[in-house]
Amino acid sequence: MSLALDAAAQDLLFREAQTANTFTDEPVTDEQIQAIYDLVKYGPTAFNQTPLRITLVRSEEARQRLVQHAMGANGPKTLSAPLTAVLSVDLDFHEKLPTLFPAAPGIKDSFFSEAAARQVAGTQNATLQAGYFIVGVRAAGLAAGPMTGFDFTGIDKEFFGDGKQKSFLVINIGKPGTDAFHPRSPRLSFDEAVTAV
Repeated sequence: MSLALDAAAQDLLFREAQTANTFTDEPVTDEQIQAIYDLVKYGPTAFNQTPLRITLVRSEEARQRLVQHAMGANGPKTLSAPLTAVLSVDLDFHEKLPTLFPAAPGIKDSFFSEAAARQVAGTQNATLQAGYFIVGVRAAGLAAGPMTGFDFTGIDKEFFGDGKQKSFLVINIGKPGTDAFHPRSPRLSFDEAVTAV
C-alpha cells in the first residue's frame, strides 16, 4: 500500500532529510518561521495542551549567551547557524487550557493543579511538538540541527529566570552548508521495531 504523500514530499520530510551540522549564511526569515509554526501547531497533544515554547536566538549577544552553555562542537555549530531555536516546556501551560480545550473547562484544575503532573505531561507533549517542529522546518525546505548537548539548567537561568519554562532542545536552522551531513546511520527494520499482539 502506498502513502497518500507523494514521493518527493516523503524524501523532503524523511528519507533524504538529515541532521545538519553546517549551514550557509542565507538568512532564515521571520516569515519562514511563522509559516512553520502555522503548520505544525495543528499536531496533536493530549487535551490540546500545546506546552511547547520556542525562543528564537538571532542576535550576536543572545548567541554568545547561549553558546556559553554548549558542550563540545555544539558551540561553534550554533555560532555559524543563521538561526537557532531553544525549545522549552511552559510549566504553566494549564492556564491556557480553558481556551485551548473548551470541551472540558475544569480540566485545568482537575488534572493539572499539581506542579509535578504539569512537569510530566508538559515535557511529554512538548517533546512530541518538537518532532513536529523539526518536520515543519524540513517542509520549509530548510535543514534542522537538533542538539541536546547543552547545560539546560544554565540556559533556563540565562533566558527563563522565572523558572516557568524548562528548555530541553536546541535546534540550529538554515540551508545546509558544506559537508553538512554525516553518512546516514542504519535504522531498525520493520520486524525489529514493530510487534503485533
